Amino acid sequence: MTEQGTNNLSAKDLVGQNFKSGYNCAESVVRGFRDILKLDISDEALKMATGFGGGLGHAGCMCGALSGAIMVLGMLQGRANSEQSRGPIYSSSKEFHSIFTKNFGAACCRVLNKHEFGTRDQGRNCIKITCTTAELLEKYIKDNQLIK
Repeated sequence: MTEQGTNNLSAKDLVGQNFKSGYNCAESVVRGFRDILKLDISDEALKMATGFGGGLGHAGCMCGALSGAIMVLGMLQGRANSEQSRGPIYSSSKEFHSIFTKNFGAACCRVLNKHEFGTRDQGRNCIKITCTTAELLEKYIKDNQLIK
């Protein structure tokens, strides 16, 4: 990426640092890419990522790191009004979902991380998934020239 953001950390490192600081998977991804890409997302707006952690509030559904990645793509390609096309973000979302599931074998939190929420094993596995998602997203953004 052209902007390496906070202290020249890679996306993986910054997202991992966020996770270790107590942010959940979705928050870590959105916050990390906000800082690296200098996206116009306030701390107040970042609150919207909180409920996506643990596959939607520990429901075990879609991985929060994947949800966070799609939110970042939305900031890069989403629409500001109903007259704009949904095509670019829908295409990127579907493509990144495919990349994620090809890499991890699933997109569902309870399938990806079978450990009980809050355990050391769950945390170790989740940070690996979250940091790898950051690497995949960084590559996707670069390969598709999504930053101006």
